[in-house]
Amino acid sequence: MWTSRPDGGPDRLLTLADGVFAIAITLLVLDLYVPRDLDADRYREALHQLLPDLGAYALSVAVLGSFWRDHRRIFRDVREVDGHVIILSLTGLGVAALVPFPTRLLAEYGDVPVSVAVYAAAVAALGACHLALAAVLAKRPWLRDGTPSDTGSTPYLLESATLVVVFASTVPLALVAGAHAMWLWLVLAPVRFVLGRRLQKAG
Repeated sequence: MWTSRPDGGPDRLLTLADGVFAIAITLLVLDLYVPRDLDADRYREALHQLLPDLGAYALSVAVLGSFWRDHRRIFRDVREVDGHVIILSLTGLGVAALVPFPTRLLAEYGDVPVSVAVYAAAVAALGACHLALAAVLAKRPWLRDGTPSDTGSTPYLLESATLVVVFASTVPLALVAGAHAMWLWLVLAPVRFVLGRRLQKAG
């Protein structure tokens, strides 16, 4: 049976992931500001104009926080990593570091269809990297000292695939329906809750 060549423990990879996610979340807040020396009316207007930025910020914090949690969860029982795992992780971290850019587009041009499509594509790509990472580690028990992984279970992989499908489907949908395509993202909340409960029962 073919086995990949281990390339050390996952500690440095997890440390890098923590740093990337922390920096990406920090970059999100740098665009939140109100100009100085405003009178009362202009100050209230500036706060009102800040609402789309706050919405995009909250959405991306939730997205990045969820992926950071899942990344830690995927590596919970991993004792060693190989070249494929490193490449998939770095690809996912590269996409995660890119999230502040489509977040800015969504905040500034949320009514432009291509902004919604770019954001959805970024989240779908990040989800695809995590799904591929979980699937690869599920098929390589020698990297986990033979211990079973809950992230390799069918409910977890299905939950991850659902996120990828929903966001990927809103890429072309956004070009037709515009910002209304974002309502489809709300489907993820109940779906992921149900699948998460199934995963807990399976565990």
